[in-house]
Amino acid sequence: MSEPLDAQDLRDIAPVICYPNDSLAVPQAALDRAALPLEPVSYVTVPARDAASIRVKAGEVLRIHCPEGPQVGDLNLFNANDLTERFYSGKTRALHGSHVTTGDRLWSNFPFLRPIATITHDTLGWYGRDAYGGAVHDVIGTRCDPYTARLLGGHDYHHCCHSNLTRGLADAANLPLRDAEPHVHDVLNVFMCTGFTANTGQYFMKASPVRKGDYLDLLAEIDLLAVLSACPGGDCSAQHSSDAAICYPLAMEVLDPKGAAPWQEPPLNAYSRGHGR
Repeated sequence: MSEPLDAQDLRDIAPVICYPNDSLAVPQAALDRAALPLEPVSYVTVPARDAASIRVKAGEVLRIHCPEGPQVGDLNLFNANDLTERFYSGKTRALHGSHVTTGDRLWSNFPFLRPIATITHDTLGWYGRDAYGGAVHDVIGTRCDPYTARLLGGHDYHHCCHSNLTRGLADAANLPLRDAEPHVHDVLNVFMCTGFTANTGQYFMKASPVRKGDYLDLLAEIDLLAVLSACPGGDCSAQHSSDAAICYPLAMEVLDPKGAAPWQEPPLNAYSRGHGR
């Protein structure tokens, strides 16, 4: 198809940011709280190619560790008292961008739409955005899953992140697998380095810069149930959803800010839910 005469003029139109976030409050209280001395509360290891869960009280810090070697993880966050409120990667992406780091907040789904966690420390914050457009901790990928594996490869694979998260949530919430699965949602890809190709716009992954000792801290703004899968892609440098990649465990630790005042959780979104009627 031939281009219109004004094709280049149309391409040259400057973009408009859909959701300017200047009006969002700086989460200073969360950042200040997480800067206090942190005392260990609980710790769980996430086995390679599997998932684990941990509960975090409002005002506590969830630290996701890379304890042994380069490994990415897929994180689901739920209101610990109501599984219907959970992390909303799409709105978090719209408000903060494709990748998140210190000072960004993780938001919950409709009709709640409130911050449920704030990133307070990121040892990979130095990475920025590379020459390929890649960056770390994305909210653009969904999660590797057995349905796409079946669609594209014609086989079943049960240790992808979707299945790991389903098992992890089922165990944590004492639910049958089929009742747990609908609650599993698009993830925060912790430590994963991703972007979109400039020529085709395809989602890509590349070797994560994460190394032993790196971690990401999230201050829980409400009581949270965190479920984390140690992705079968390892550091995602080559393989995705397979037993071929070298994989390592991850860990989740809950830390309590010493001497901090009781935390006041953010209110539910104030929209009336009238929807024009």
